[in-house]
Amino acid sequence: MVKLGTRGSPLALTQARMVAEALCAAHGWREDAVAIVAIKTTGDRVQDRPLAEIGGKALWTKELEAALADGRIDVAVHSMKDVETWRPDTLALAAMLPRADVRDRLVANDCDDFMCLAHGARLGTSSPRRGAQARFARPDLQVVSFRGNVDTRLSKLRSGEADATLLAAAGLDRLGRPDVGTPIPPDLFLPAPAQGAVGIELRREDEAMHALMAAIDHAPTSTAVFAERALLAALNGSCHSPVAAHAAPGGGIRAEILLPDGSERVAAARDATDAAAVRDLADELLRRASPALRALFGS
Repeated sequence: MVKLGTRGSPLALTQARMVAEALCAAHGWREDAVAIVAIKTTGDRVQDRPLAEIGGKALWTKELEAALADGRIDVAVHSMKDVETWRPDTLALAAMLPRADVRDRLVANDCDDFMCLAHGARLGTSSPRRGAQARFARPDLQVVSFRGNVDTRLSKLRSGEADATLLAAAGLDRLGRPDVGTPIPPDLFLPAPAQGAVGIELRREDEAMHALMAAIDHAPTSTAVFAERALLAALNGSCHSPVAAHAAPGGGIRAEILLPDGSERVAAARDATDAAAVRDLADELLRRASPALRALFGS
């Protein structure tokens, strides 16, 4: 039996079931050949503060890492945009499911167009990237802290804690809610690196599990996600860094970095996603950035 570790949120469990179904289909297994092990992470337990204030993206993964290390699970299933840039040497990202819609969706109480939100409207998000992009496009908006799973954030919106919020289209679609919100064009809100991708991580030395997971790897998604993550690494980006990036399948990569208050955005692109192109893209972004923006990336 293969044990899939995952966070316990509705979306995380849905994504784990997607992996289980893909494995059963690829290997001709019965459903009971795969077990889903839900693990509550610190990021799930602490909901009253932005992740960047309490430890960053590692709060989604450190308990899963421990479960991999002690053998409670064989693989961990991640929303790749929530996986920190640098991973332990003992672990490897072995496979990706086909990527879903990379866009954000605007969910608002009385508006379906981001640029038509009322002057001074409160936008709920705890994402540094979304907050910076929102302030760049609409300096009049008030960005308020907003965390929790999809249902929690929608409930907060209905109760009036904010006038609008931004949610990943992929997550809404996977939860069976394609009608919630309005997609925002990537030209306005370039997505987070790896948004829309589900990844599978395992112990680096576990050759048997690597072979099993290889059967469900979607190569175009893996290529794009690794390029976007390589850009993050080249920028020295962390959970505090407002970074957006998207590598198109078979195409190039676009990226932007921003000051948190939205007062500066630097954007650039390359026609390829190889290591040299990604490194060159990161160098250009930092070269064109102000000293204040470069400081966010330790440059």
